[in-house]
Amino acid sequence: MNDAGKTLEQMNERSREVFRRVVESYLATGDPVGSRTLTREMTEKVSAATIRNVMQDLEYLGLLDSPHVSAGRVPTQEGLRMFVDSLLEVRDLELDDREKIDATLASNSADVGATLDRIGAALSGVTHGASLVLTPKHEAPIKHIEFVSLSHDRALVVLVFADGHVENRIFSPPPGQTPSSMREAANFLNALIEGKTLSELQSVIAREIETRRQEIDKLARQLVKSGLAVWDDDTDHFERLIVRGRSNLLSSDAEEEELERIKSLFDDLERKRDIAEFLELAEEGAGVRIFIGSENKLFSLSGSSLVVSPYMNADRKIIGAVGVIGPTRLNYGRIVPIVDYTAQIVGKLIADRS
Repeated sequence: MNDAGKTLEQMNERSREVFRRVVESYLATGDPVGSRTLTREMTEKVSAATIRNVMQDLEYLGLLDSPHVSAGRVPTQEGLRMFVDSLLEVRDLELDDREKIDATLASNSADVGATLDRIGAALSGVTHGASLVLTPKHEAPIKHIEFVSLSHDRALVVLVFADGHVENRIFSPPPGQTPSSMREAANFLNALIEGKTLSELQSVIAREIETRRQEIDKLARQLVKSGLAVWDDDTDHFERLIVRGRSNLLSSDAEEEELERIKSLFDDLERKRDIAEFLELAEEGAGVRIFIGSENKLFSLSGSSLVVSPYMNADRKIIGAVGVIGPTRLNYGRIVPIVDYTAQIVGKLIADRS
């Protein structure tokens, strides 16, 4: 049993009800909850003074906090964590939300990227948060590789995939490269391709370079290795994150401190920093995961929450993720099934197209 479960077990029925009602009211309105409000809602008739004592006990446990001088309380990050882990009631997916997400697939477009973009926009629209869709790496077999010199310190590697997809990646080649060494490097790689995907080719290249050192010129060998570093690098993650609905995080009555936090989040999203970690967060556990405030490794400075779920290909391998980011007072019970369903249809879309 986790710490939240132990704490909840130690609380009596009245404390649990006060705690649950404070959190549910805060998630619905964003406002502190006072004892007088709760006296009208409690299952049993209790005085405002009794409820104030319970609130003080919950504050002592680190589950509630007083944001102002007023008697109203709001849940702390630890309180929200305990509520999500132990008391959250996840609703069934609403028909209207399902239809809006399903409508993104109606065009039957062959362009998976465009479809994922529409899904991200729909996810943002139904949740009123910012949506994140991490698209899968292109894993079709490679048909041809070519190196092109752009300047003395810049080169282009052109990857042509068997399904017609083409990727161009710019990198810094080792000094002294010549047209001859570039041709030799490309010939060496093309001889190894044999229908391999990019990730499969990486391990083959490293092994072949060692066993055939005498057959490939030193310059060409350096070029192959530097090209391999480009493929191994996670820089391609920066183009794989689709972000929609940032404006949903701005409200007209947001306080200055909150606006600064949201600006920090926008900066993170603009730089698309630590996107590899986004997928790692999803891979750490199956199904939907919820990260609250500073638990969120990606956007810890923003005071936001992230609801994220991985999606899988036809081989049941995790290849991407979808998520929603918003204020810590997200409507978790409604958003969890939306993110879960979206991850399922994205996984099915990728599996059907592969």
